[in-house]
Amino acid sequence: MKVELKRVNDAVHFEASAPSSSVKVHIDGSPELGGEGLGVRPMEMVLMALASCSALDLVSILKKQKQDLKDFSVSVEGQRREELPPVFTKIDMTFTLKGDIDPAKAERAAELAVKKYCSVHDMLVAGGVEINYTIDIVK
Repeated sequence: MKVELKRVNDAVHFEASAPSSSVKVHIDGSPELGGEGLGVRPMEMVLMALASCSALDLVSILKKQKQDLKDFSVSVEGQRREELPPVFTKIDMTFTLKGDIDPAKAERAAELAVKKYCSVHDMLVAGGVEINYTIDIVK
């Protein structure tokens, strides 16, 4: 696996790409570093990686379970320590599932998606991050 990162301006705006897609991802630093709000920040990308890694498998598992998933979203909030480097210490995820979904099947699917199949989860937990998730089913 390989990615490329190129500087876009004279500040801290970068553009990332990967051979797997033609999509470019814009990354920018905080205003303290000269960021201008032209992209997401690196630690936000870590939360996005956790959300998307879990979501891909969760949706796939729910489909295999023949659950009637009409809509799906994930909200992720991370807490960081004060000292440098300010790594995540705790992350809370909320999966919102809309449709006629069996709560027991959704719970099993989420457990598999997050704790068994998501490599981002495993890397963060190995680094000492506490990760919790909840499931909200909307009929």
